[in-house]
This record gives sequence, structure tokens and C-alpha cells, in this order.
Amino acid sequence: MILLFGGTTEGRKAAKELEEAGKCFYYSTKTGEQDIALQHGVRIDGALDEQSMADFCIDNGIRIIVDAAHPFAKQLHQTVAAVAERLSLDAIRFERIFPERDSDITWIDDFTDIPRGINTLLATTGVQTISRLKYLEERGVKVFYRILPRESSIRLAHRNGATDDQLCYYSDDEDEKELMSRLGVDALLLKESGMTGGFLKKVEAARSLGLNIIALRRPATPPIFRCVNGEHGLRRVVEELLPDFFPLRSGLTTGTYATAASLADATHKLLGETPSEVPVRLPNGETIPVAVAYTDNYAYTIKVSGDDPDVTNGIEIRGQIELSDRFMIKGGKGVGTITLPGFDFPPGEPAINRVPRKMIEENLSLLVGRVPDFKGHLAVTISVPNGEEIARKTFNPRLGIEGGISIVGVSGIIKPFSEEAFVDSIRRCMEVAKAGSPNHVVINSGAKSERFVKALHPELPLQAFVEYGNYIGETLKIADDLQISHVTLGVMMGKAVKLAAGNLDTHSRKVTMDKDFISAMLREAGCDDATLERAEKMTLARELWDIIPEESIQAFCNVMIRHCIAHCKPLLPSGILTILLIDDNGRIYEYV
Repeated sequence: MILLFGGTTEGRKAAKELEEAGKCFYYSTKTGEQDIALQHGVRIDGALDEQSMADFCIDNGIRIIVDAAHPFAKQLHQTVAAVAERLSLDAIRFERIFPERDSDITWIDDFTDIPRGINTLLATTGVQTISRLKYLEERGVKVFYRILPRESSIRLAHRNGATDDQLCYYSDDEDEKELMSRLGVDALLLKESGMTGGFLKKVEAARSLGLNIIALRRPATPPIFRCVNGEHGLRRVVEELLPDFFPLRSGLTTGTYATAASLADATHKLLGETPSEVPVRLPNGETIPVAVAYTDNYAYTIKVSGDDPDVTNGIEIRGQIELSDRFMIKGGKGVGTITLPGFDFPPGEPAINRVPRKMIEENLSLLVGRVPDFKGHLAVTISVPNGEEIARKTFNPRLGIEGGISIVGVSGIIKPFSEEAFVDSIRRCMEVAKAGSPNHVVINSGAKSERFVKALHPELPLQAFVEYGNYIGETLKIADDLQISHVTLGVMMGKAVKLAAGNLDTHSRKVTMDKDFISAMLREAGCDDATLERAEKMTLARELWDIIPEESIQAFCNVMIRHCIAHCKPLLPSGILTILLIDDNGRIYEYV
């Protein structure tokens, strides 16, 4: 059993990840004011001291405590650490992602360290700290306190001595810079609250106005904790410590392993270090450790796909770096070469997709920043010793990728699901979405399309967005079972052409795009013969965005969406169905 302390954005992310297991866990907050929908998690509210926390863990068979509370919840961190040590429990700290500590910020360890020479200060350190800043007012400093617009926060602010004219509130109606300018402050005081705490946004606003910036360092994490800073890392640690919690184990993509091998070789050659694990930053900003090994010429990793049925599981992926006059990523033995248009890069380039390339470049850039007086650039070669043989078992030859496998991955993580388990997971997510947003749920194929569609619906909670993967038909049936009144379906071109043809499961193992049907839709949209000829030669459906003339795109989208609705609407007879077609740049097309 798992006990999760939340009340934060990290708490939400952790709860969402644990919900996917379909197992019971406990979610605890101090005040009970956070709005969060749980299907399998059991909510408990109220502060716990060491004895009451220990009693709860014993009574409920807790084996792991996850601390996803605020970075400055120092007393809670210490209590969790004490209970974990006392009861021999595993403790995980779900930490925020923190930017580097810039030298133009005055860093302090205590509020009494605030330097003199300040006339007017905006404090964004929370209502609990007001009493600790009253000494500044006695020193003649005019202090404004920015707090949450909650009645409980306002009452506490008044009890701590703040007057109404000193209080200002977090609001979407006024940004940081406008507030600081309106108040006329010459200094900003904030906590090292991390990316989700708006730290950079506040700092950049203060910098633009030339203010003094004072930041309180976050407290040290007790050494008993296993630290993660994202939901993927959390899942991997839970899988290690409690193997029976998630039904299937996750894995890492070829892109993540290629990044790790490159980073390891650079660490060896530039720093003279050979750690057994290297920290790889994923596209979502979190960092996970990846096991690596070394030779004199290159470093390598062994790919673990988890329980995903993946032909690349167990392969060796190598990374080799050399000094160069410019940054380059090259494909070595066993990495395929692109021979047809339509991919992220032109024919002749190695089949290393855009996201893995970006991961490799960003991670090496972070490492180079640690190398004293480094000059020049790095050239990286990725190779897979038996990649050519493995590629014959994939779709690569059909797609025009020759000589090896592709280095791929959008999130860096593989979440494995059997078909039954995946559909069950969708149902669990839909049930949570129904609880949190009963009238409107947005379903998407994955993280990329979800990111684009989220911008259209900022009013919806995080739980209202559900990934269907390839199981569009099953997801719509679940929505009908749950009597969800409005479903928005976001779909990108690759799945849309399959769905329009009547394929409600769009997995590439089961169905490929039907060029004859696509040609029929192009004719229906009024496209000319030249467009049809270009479409006949395409390799990937997303090439249609470049093939179809701009003036015909909306007409084609109308045809595509109409066909999709014809197959999908019967599965949601009592609800409203909106289908959005999304291009690679995030432009969204509706039926008009």
C-alpha cells in the first residue's frame, strides 16, 4: 500500500500516475482544500504528527510513503523521514524541477538574512511567513504580501498582522510584471519554489523592472528519501520497490538509451568519470537515471522495454563522441538511413527522430557546461550492433528506412499495456474524468495532441484529458457507458486517415493507411490530379499537410472529419461528439 502526501501540482501528477495501476492508495493533504478527483485513491485530510502517521502506516499496511508536498513543508518532510526510518519503510520524495541558481539573485537561508537598503518589498513567500517579515516594517520597509485569495488565507494574514492595504492576491487577471509595477516596489522576495511554483516567471518579471531579487533556498531533503522529479521517475521507483503494484512494468525508448550512451561517453572523455548511471533529462523536463557501461572508444546501454512487446528489448545501443567544429548527430552501424521524404529529416539522414536528437543535444549541452574552459563542439555517433537484423522485423523496410532501426520516442518512456489492461486503464481514467468534469471529457491519442487541445479548454481540470492510444472505439463506448454528455476527440493525421476509413483501433500492427481511400477523400474535397499524384507517392499520412494546397486544406479536413464522425457517432448516441484534426504544428481544424 502507498501513502501519498500531496496538495500540490506534483501531488496531482503523482496521484494520476498511481491511479493507472488500478490499486488502492491513500492521498493526504493538510487542509483538504485541493480539488482532486480520485477513483482508486482514498483521500484523507488533516495534519499528521509522527505518532499518528506511524499508527496510520501500521494500521493500513503502508509500504511506501511518497512525499509530493511543497518544497518548504519542512516539518512534513522530517516527519515522513522519521516514520520511514522508524518503521523501515521506503520513502520517495517527488520533488519539483528547479532551475539553476543564478548569480544575480541574492540567495538566503533565513528571513533574517534579507539585506538592508530596501525601501519597498513584495513578498510572495506565503501567508505563513508574514509574521516572520514584520521586523522589516519596524526597520521602515514597506512590505506587500501576495497570498492566495482564500478566506482562510486572508484570515490568517490578518492574524499575523497584515492590513488589507498590504495584501494582494494571485489572479489570472494581472501578471507579475503589472503587479510589481503598480505597487512600485524595488525588491522581490520569493521562495525557491521550482518551475511549477512560478519561480522563473516571477524572477523574469522582476529582472525586466530592474528590481532586487531575494530568494530563500529550499530546505535540504532528508537522506532517507529516493528523489524523483517527475511522474515517470515515480513510476519506475514504485515498480522497483513494489513490483506488484503496477500490472505491467514500464521501459525506456531507444531515444532515451541513445541519449544515455552519448552522455556517458562524454562524461568519460571530458570529465574522466565513469558512473554506473547517468542522469538523462526527458522531454517533460524531469531527470531519470539510466544504467550505462564503458569501453575506451564508446559507452553503451542495454535497452529494457519493460513488459512492452518490443523487438528492440535487450539490444545494445552505443554512443560515441568526438570533438568537432560544429554539433552533429550521426548514425553508425545498425541505425537506419532515411530514403524517402515525409520524415522529420530529409533522405540521406540517419533515422534518428527529432525528439531524440533534441534530447541528445540538450543533455550534452548541460554536461559541457560542467567542463572547465571547454571550446568547440561535439559530434555524436549512435550505433546499434545488430540493428540491421532487428529492423527486418519492423515496418522500417516498408517505410523506406534502410540499414537498421530507428531511434525514436516522444516522451522517452514506454508505458506497456496489454490490450485488455490498456482498455481497463482508459476506463479508469474516464471514470476519474467523469468525477472531475462530468459534462465534458477530451480524449487524445497521446501527449502531443493533448498539449495542443489543452490550450482550447483551459477551464477543464487535468483529469478531463484522457489518452486513448489507438483504442478510439473502446474509449467512445466507455464514454457512452458513463453517460458523458460531451466528448471532444483530438486526432492527428496518421490516425485520422485510418479512423475515417472505419478503423476504430488504429494500431499499426492491425491497420495501415489506405491510399485508395485517401485519394477518394481528396477527390471528394475537390483536389486536382496533381495533388492526387503527389499523395500516391507519400510514405506517411502527415505528408498530406504539405501535399494539399493551402486553399484546399479546410475542405479536405471537412471531408475527413465527416467520415470520422460517421463511424464514431453511433458509439456515442446520446452525447455530443466534437472531432478536432490537429497538424504537426498544433494548428487545429474543426468541421465548418
